[in-house]
Parts: sequence; structure tokens; C-alpha cells
Amino acid sequence: MAILTERTAELVQKYRTHENDTGSPEVQIALLTDRITYLTEHFKTHEKDHHSRRGLLRMVSKRRGLLAYLKRTSLERYRKTVTALGLRK
Repeated sequence: MAILTERTAELVQKYRTHENDTGSPEVQIALLTDRITYLTEHFKTHEKDHHSRRGLLRMVSKRRGLLAYLKRTSLERYRKTVTALGLRK
């Protein structure tokens, strides 16, 4: 199941940095986090879905890279994003 259009629009609205923003690291991280959360729940009932698990690992890796980029370029934006999404502590 893909993320619903309304959910995507809601996340973009919440994490965007300017009016027409859809691709900033904050938005991408928020969308990936939502998909990762959904797949994590999916695997609680579908333990043998290894194809989707591979996709999950790619998403986690991509999110980790985006977080590293954001931390390297703007520590304040990184901290704000991590706190808002509840990714650490």
C-alpha cells in the first residue's frame, strides 16, 4: 500500500522550508520515515515478505544518508528534524 495522497500532502505541508518545497531533505526524511513506519508494522504480520524487507533496508539507508547530509550542512535543521520526527532520544 502506497502512502495516501492526503498523508503525503500533510507531511509536505508540515516539514517544507518554503511555499513550493517538495524536495528538501526535511520533506524527504519525513516521507521516508512514514513509509518505514508503515513497513515496520507490515512485517509484524508478514514475516516472510523478504522482497519488501529489501526495499525497507534501502529506505533506511537513504534516510540515513539524507540525515548525514543535513547534519553536515546545517546542524540546526538536522536537530529540528530529528526532534520533530522523534528519531533520536
